[in-house]
Amino acid sequence: MTDIPSNPSDAPTAADLETLSRQLGRPVRDVVAISARCICGNPLVAATAPRLSNGTPFPTTFYLTHPVITSAVSRLEAAGLMAEMNERLTADPELAAAYRRAHEAYLAARGEVGRRAGTGPVPEIDGVSAGGMPSRVKCLHVLVGQSLALGPGANPLGDEAIEALSEWWTADRCYCGGAWDTAGAVPDQDLSRHGPQGLPSMTGRASPQRNRPAGPENAANEGRAQ
Repeated sequence: MTDIPSNPSDAPTAADLETLSRQLGRPVRDVVAISARCICGNPLVAATAPRLSNGTPFPTTFYLTHPVITSAVSRLEAAGLMAEMNERLTADPELAAAYRRAHEAYLAARGEVGRRAGTGPVPEIDGVSAGGMPSRVKCLHVLVGQSLALGPGANPLGDEAIEALSEWWTADRCYCGGAWDTAGAVPDQDLSRHGPQGLPSMTGRASPQRNRPAGPENAANEGRAQ
């Protein structure tokens, strides 16, 4: 498992931010670092500040952005993998303990991201990680995002999900071609649930690449509706 890099080389460039906005279909915001990249260099996971610039607490530190991976993870969710994992968490103390360690690692990484972002403490989400950790699996996208960002061993169920989606995505290949619009204008309208001033979107729709909106995790959304 690796820590959040402290050197500036992972800071998002203007090109990264444009790519992220195109991947998500809306303006990206409050990105502190690119935590994982495709072999071609495009972002896979963005590290997001724990408090958005509009004041909204945001617990989903490692935000999975690549449409091919997010779609593949949604297939795993639809196939019932989360229910299977939840049963195993109840029956397997060793797995449950490893999952709790993943929760603790997520909180520690969020603290580092928050320090780099200069957001200060975010008491609204103190002790709350994401994805249902530490006791259940609520969003595989969060777990995969953590595994990609922090490396193998950071989250056992995230690692398993990455293995399970190998039919659609693997780390040794680039899947970026045609995965998002690269020719049109960069999205400039925020249709997410936490739009300007933290108010819900008037449209109530998720971004175009998402099959369905993620449910709330306390004060903010899970890993597909940043």
